[in-house]
Amino acid sequence: MLTDPSSLAIITFTFLFASGVKGTIGFGLPIISLGLLVAAFDLTTAMALIIVPAFVTNVWQAVVGGNIAFIVKRLWPFLFFAISTIWIGAIALTTINTVYLSTLLGALLLFYSFLHVIGLQFSIQQRHEKLIGALMGAINGILTGMTGSLSMPGVLYLQAIGLSRNMLVQAMGILFLLSTVVLTITLRNNNLLSSDLTTISALAVIPSLIGMAIGQNIRKKLPEEKFKRVISIAIFLLGIFIILKAFLSML
Repeated sequence: MLTDPSSLAIITFTFLFASGVKGTIGFGLPIISLGLLVAAFDLTTAMALIIVPAFVTNVWQAVVGGNIAFIVKRLWPFLFFAISTIWIGAIALTTINTVYLSTLLGALLLFYSFLHVIGLQFSIQQRHEKLIGALMGAINGILTGMTGSLSMPGVLYLQAIGLSRNMLVQAMGILFLLSTVVLTITLRNNNLLSSDLTTISALAVIPSLIGMAIGQNIRKKLPEEKFKRVISIAIFLLGIFIILKAFLSML
């Protein structure tokens, strides 16, 4: 029961922490909150709970910066495929055992943290940007539908095309916002988003906004690379925990 004190405490902490990370480095709310929530609840419940906080914080992130028109014009192939393929991945939620999808989420967490720990960075030449963007967008959309994670490999692509720091943060916000809207519609069409879950998700906006404000304040004081490395290690351990939990549930 999600309204018992322990469940509400888990949900509150999850969104306070995950949105604090998002406020600091520009992304992380869905993948971190999913990781923590899946450790306590099932995957479909976790995906439903992130909907409203993700939407509100992504509106905040997407509109700040004044580059919306430029970003959409440059990235439209990537954005189009990122949102148009979500329904494909969502089919897996009703046809594949969620234990396997939880394992996939854990693997994504490990992959994400591994890349950041080793400092691996990619670079994409502008003449290949649209083609690779369409491919990365399609993969991002399918994984979004399957796991609720909005960022992989989309964030890697956005980093690789050489956007400035502030434009990168805004571009991620636009990707996450559009993906959240389509994911919401997809979950509701598949009867995976109940009114009770929507209500709890809406209440989770409060700790999410507090966390965003705290994170933005931390961004001004803490060296970003040091903070990102600590978070990457934490996400790595979380991914291990989720995979172990999924494995033990199959025994």
